[in-house]
Amino acid sequence: MALTPVVLICGDAPLPLPLGSISASSAPPVPDKDDFDEVFSKLQVVADPRLIVVGSDAALAATLTRLMRTERLHIELAYVAEHRSEATEAYHLSAGARGARTALKGTAKPVPLIRDDAGIALVGCATVTGPDGGPLVGEAYVDDTRLFSGTTTNMNVTPTPRMPGLRASVEPRRRWLPRRWVEGRAVQLGSPAAALTRDGVPNPRDVKRSTFYRHDQEWLLVR
Repeated sequence: MALTPVVLICGDAPLPLPLGSISASSAPPVPDKDDFDEVFSKLQVVADPRLIVVGSDAALAATLTRLMRTERLHIELAYVAEHRSEATEAYHLSAGARGARTALKGTAKPVPLIRDDAGIALVGCATVTGPDGGPLVGEAYVDDTRLFSGTTTNMNVTPTPRMPGLRASVEPRRRWLPRRWVEGRAVQLGSPAAALTRDGVPNPRDVKRSTFYRHDQEWLLVR
């Protein structure tokens, strides 16, 4: 099957040499709804499209969110970061020119799609603290397992390329202890006030509840 790659360059991310001859569209560092019009028009008229996102984890998350909301999860999605990132670590991806070659020649396979209750996809890491970066007060569960209750420094949530789909952890009470990760389908947090950052993008306001969970459809990640 002959794939047709289409490149989306987000912000001032450098374009690796292996992608230099491919049709490319430009978008802001974190694309919004209307920023996908041009690239979606290209994808609509080619056979077997593969969308290659060149940019940050936030750019990839915005793209995956838009594919999910517009029911385009059948489109293969590749990611090329300039340097290693939370998303490349989570999905075992290469960066730079090597990542670009994988984006062109790799195979797309379905992986769990992790989103939150605001309908925003997560590709790298979500971090939750108290307001202004202070201690986080509340309670969180991963499926039926209590992650913490009371006060902790922060909570992290990352997707996994395998089922059940995500894992979460809190900062150990003693710095020399290893971080304990709990895997599951969903993580739920309740707090008087919590500051949420998804893939490096802060939520505009504090939240009292936040849930990340596995979407009912997978997405096609090129690896």
